[in-house]
Amino acid sequence: MQSCKSVPSERNRVPNNLTRDEARERARLLNVASYDVELDLTTGHETFRTSTAVIFTCVEPGASTFIELAAAKVDEVVLNGAPLDPAAVFDGERIRLDNLAESNRLTVVADGVYSRTGEGLHRFVDPVDEAVYLYTQFETYDAHRMYACFDQPDLKATFTLTVTVPADWKAISNSAVAAVAEAAIGVRTIRFLTTPVMSTYITALVAGPYHEVRDHHDGIDLGLYCRRSLAEFLDPAELFEITKAGFDFYHRVFDYRYPFGKYDQLFVPEFNAGAMENAGCVTFLEEYVFRAKVTEARRERRAETILHEMAHMWFGDLVTMRWWDDLWLNESFATYMSVLAQVNATRFTNGWTTFANAEKGWAYRQDQLSSTHPIVADAPDMDAVRTNFDGITYAKGASVLKQLVAWVGQEEFLAGLRAYFRRYEYANTSLRDLLDELENASGRNLTAWSADWLETTGANTLRPRFFTDSSGLFTSFDVVQEPASAPPTASRTLRPHRLAIGLYDRDATGALVRRERVELDVTGKLTEVAKLVGARQPDLILLNDDDLTYAKVRLDERSLATLVEAIGAISQSLPRTLCWAAAWDMTRDAELAARDYVRLVLSGVTAEDDIGVVQSLLAKADLTIDTYGDPANRKPALRALTERAEELARAAAPGSDLQLVYTTSFAQAEEADQVARIRALFEGTDVIEGLVLDTELRWTLLTQLVARGVYADAEIDTELARDRTATGEKRAATARAARPTAAAKAAAWSAVMDSDTLSNHLAAATMGGFWISDQLELTRPYVDRFFDEIAGIWETRSFDMASTITQMLFPASVIEPETVAKVDAYLAEHNPVPPLRRALLEGRDGLVRALAARKKDIEAAA
Repeated sequence: MQSCKSVPSERNRVPNNLTRDEARERARLLNVASYDVELDLTTGHETFRTSTAVIFTCVEPGASTFIELAAAKVDEVVLNGAPLDPAAVFDGERIRLDNLAESNRLTVVADGVYSRTGEGLHRFVDPVDEAVYLYTQFETYDAHRMYACFDQPDLKATFTLTVTVPADWKAISNSAVAAVAEAAIGVRTIRFLTTPVMSTYITALVAGPYHEVRDHHDGIDLGLYCRRSLAEFLDPAELFEITKAGFDFYHRVFDYRYPFGKYDQLFVPEFNAGAMENAGCVTFLEEYVFRAKVTEARRERRAETILHEMAHMWFGDLVTMRWWDDLWLNESFATYMSVLAQVNATRFTNGWTTFANAEKGWAYRQDQLSSTHPIVADAPDMDAVRTNFDGITYAKGASVLKQLVAWVGQEEFLAGLRAYFRRYEYANTSLRDLLDELENASGRNLTAWSADWLETTGANTLRPRFFTDSSGLFTSFDVVQEPASAPPTASRTLRPHRLAIGLYDRDATGALVRRERVELDVTGKLTEVAKLVGARQPDLILLNDDDLTYAKVRLDERSLATLVEAIGAISQSLPRTLCWAAAWDMTRDAELAARDYVRLVLSGVTAEDDIGVVQSLLAKADLTIDTYGDPANRKPALRALTERAEELARAAAPGSDLQLVYTTSFAQAEEADQVARIRALFEGTDVIEGLVLDTELRWTLLTQLVARGVYADAEIDTELARDRTATGEKRAATARAARPTAAAKAAAWSAVMDSDTLSNHLAAATMGGFWISDQLELTRPYVDRFFDEIAGIWETRSFDMASTITQMLFPASVIEPETVAKVDAYLAEHNPVPPLRRALLEGRDGLVRALAARKKDIEAAA
């Protein structure tokens, strides 16, 4: 046996940073045929045994390259029968391979390291029964944390996996189980069928004593998994219903059978994202197993996630981007198709309303930050790739895809996809390959479209401009397009838009009804709308009706007055949501005073029948009061909002979603008499008919009462004793950090910043209780500490953990010019790594925007 080389622990390692040039050169040299991976997961709590045999060819015999591996130690490296000294060829992240033959066989034996950060092979111990659960998360670049591999998307191969696990464990991977054998007493070995050709980042392993439910649909074996302690809360009927509807829809519109055999969906603990599209082995955030009552909006979001990951089986897994420049296309496509599937194949027919409210809202926010970038982002290395998992990649990309569908036609778009899947199955592609197929199907040349939409930044603003005669008829009507105004570095491009204009009038019943709809192409600075000349001016003009394009929309004076007076009179959810979005954008841009936005929400929220929009409006009103409003008006504004929420909660139908949402909003109250009523609800001395104080609602109320100083450690401990689960531990961590004492803040800060022992989810939960709006004087000392200590976090923590800490502990709630000055000073005096620089600039953008909005609100009160 060769000597081994020790490397730093997994927790303290800065991730390997593969460059695009290195990946291109390696892809030019190599063709990878297969991996044979063997894992022993019975070797201890910190490490596992990993053995990889990979077969590949090289077009230039004698050349050198490398294979990635993150491991505690490497015991054996054998290339074409010749042992290599691990101390000489392994640097802790890469194994150097010299003098390659035309045909090569490499074996690597090492000790891998379990993760507690949700990257690589994550290990979790259930506090309920101390059972151990494992799962992998490899996107974008973490497969080599579990086995040696050429870890880039365009070096596809087949994979054969064998794992040794305790006898009471299940093991799930991309393929079905091929054989099971007893390896020793209490230990068994499971071998999986060889996979189709796929990329390393979508390989997967989940192992542990998972609860399993199985079903079958249209020739596909279906599985659902969760921890044993959550089994009673798993709702397989609804999950399978959505899954089956998704397969039926995608089979119909793609005209291509699901390519990966069985289809397992696994809800795993401490997951960093919403879900991951591992081929045939999709992992989900465990919070999608609902332990308590949730709203229909939450179920809709879960359905969208299920359908999003399923769409990836074709777009991403079957046909895969060549490099991460096209990450946006992978994610945007799945988001667009998931909403299309929801609307056409499930009960969630308001999916486009949610898309306009959530995804596009996220996109507009991200696109106005100084860190905005083109949808087709330059990704020279993996650090840049990791940083670009953002609202541009997901939400703006999906919004622009929606515009593309409107531009080329939906049937033409789907026809192009069908040709694309068949031509490039199991291969790697670039954006140009997809555009070629869409051009062939639609007859539209998309070169200019691609340049205008995918290679530029910022959101255009569209305004109506018109004149009327004495009888109120339009004598002219134009759509004015303005270039992006924020950030200052945004592109000045005026883009082509396919959009609809809706004219809405009040009818005899007071309802706002669309009288006319005109759909047209809008290009350049000014587009004449001849079809509207001679039409009567309506009560409301809605540009971008039906939400076809991606642009900020402004309302004329009469339309804004109609909106303020009667937004609830619009009977359909999508146009109503677009109006809400315009008002919210105007508030964020300091064109509408914060107090006026809150007044609008209070007057119009009761007309909303979409529970997701109700939740969003209440959350935005709360954010507006804390962030965009005059600080002197904060307490009266918050009281007005929470009093209205309490009134609506008590009036809502017993047991309804609205009752739950309004109660949760009421819990934000801070005035003593309101806090006393929240306490009475929690303690059961006040009962709202139909309102169930289940586990989640109890934690929500308790945390607010702790933050107000009503309860402290004893009550937190009592509640945790009632809910001794992983979720209970997270909720308790948040509550402890929310205590209004200097000692509580110091303990929370130290737990995250001075130690890396907390798992990813416990660290996030702790940070979630740190910055509390009415605890500013307690947390102000941590502004300077943040800037003093954040560089060290990026030197010692994994990328995901450092990113989360930076975003959650940035002093965004200390909205003062002095905080902006501290950011500027730090950036001027230090040379932060690019992802830290970006996060600080984004935080600064938020402070500057909030200061401008507060100034507008103060002026409105004068």
